[in-house]
Order: sequence, then C-alpha cells, then structure tokens
Amino acid sequence: MNKAALAQAIADKTGASKKDAEDMVGAFVEITTSQLQNGDTVNIAGFGQFSAKTRAGRIGVNPQKPSEKITIPPVTVPKFKAGKALKDSLKGKRDSKKQTISSTQAPWNQI
Repeated sequence: MNKAALAQAIADKTGASKKDAEDMVGAFVEITTSQLQNGDTVNIAGFGQFSAKTRAGRIGVNPQKPSEKITIPPVTVPKFKAGKALKDSLKGKRDSKKQTISSTQAPWNQI
C-alpha cells in the first residue's frame, strides 16, 4: 500500500474526502519526521513507537579496492518498534492460516 492508497482507505473508513485524508497522511508524516529530527519519539499505543537511533561509526572496506580501509561516520537512522496489539494481531493472522488435524482426521487413523 502506498501513500495514495492509504489516503483513499482513510477516506473510505472515516467518510472524509480524499483530499482531507491526503492532508491527514501528509500531516502525520511531517509531524513524525520533525519529532524524530528533534530527538523525540512518536508513540501510538497498540501500534508502535517511532524513534531515531544513532548508529555508531566504524571502519569498513572499499568494495572497489578491498585492501583500502574507509571510515564510516556515525549516522542517525529511523527505528520502529511494533506495539503489542500489532504483534498479537499478526500472530493471530498467521496462526489462523495453520491447519490442524485432529486425531480422527489423521490419515494414519483411517486404516
């Protein structure tokens, strides 16, 4: 699902216009980005937490010249930690696809 499809789904679910839904999605992205740039986190209960993490600098290898070492500087990257409700809903979805065979349906009991 891309940004336009998300906006359309929000418009359908809430009864808002597509333009209003696009504005909502854009505002969410803008607010989340600015909060992460300020070093804050965005926590949506049950869904998850967006945060910014600084990845430490390290020494790497130049792929074009493997004998040459390069310094990779520290960088700040976005991080998302899924909330319990989101994890549980995905686990439930995965478990419902599994088929269980009862002892009366097992092929070895048909003999």
